[in-house]
Amino acid sequence: MDFIRRLKITQLSFFLALAAMSLMLTNCGSSRKAKAKDRQIAEVIRAARSFTGTPYKWGGTTRSGIDCSGLTGNAFQSINVALPRTADAQALKGEKVKLGDLKPGDLVFFATGKKKREITHVGIVTEVKGKDNVKFIHASTSLGVVETNLYSDYFKKRFRVARRMIN
Repeated sequence: MDFIRRLKITQLSFFLALAAMSLMLTNCGSSRKAKAKDRQIAEVIRAARSFTGTPYKWGGTTRSGIDCSGLTGNAFQSINVALPRTADAQALKGEKVKLGDLKPGDLVFFATGKKKREITHVGIVTEVKGKDNVKFIHASTSLGVVETNLYSDYFKKRFRVARRMIN
């Protein structure tokens, strides 16, 4: 009997060791995926910031002049993610995100024209530093490519939706 009891304990120990190893390997895979996602987000933001100071040009997609959706398209192309050409079409892609759940890399969309529901502007969240301090990079018609606080009076009133392209 003593031998059988020791055998069962050994089998149980072996099973527990296998379970622990399996759990560790699963966590390693999740950790690798999270790091890859973080690298993609950092690359999108780096690519967008490389356009800082570029003048605004309606329909532009180059360093000589760029518009808001051209900026987001170029930034996401740096990680081989193709976005539609216009802000309103980009607003239909990805996963919808609540304002309070924004993270760097998310796209934020605004209605800056005469129609309050029509999406006409887009930017990329670059930093989230608290509830009222969310920076995003965008191509401003007057300033060119700049980073702005989403909670500035102008943009807070015009915010319509946020989307996550990298999951």
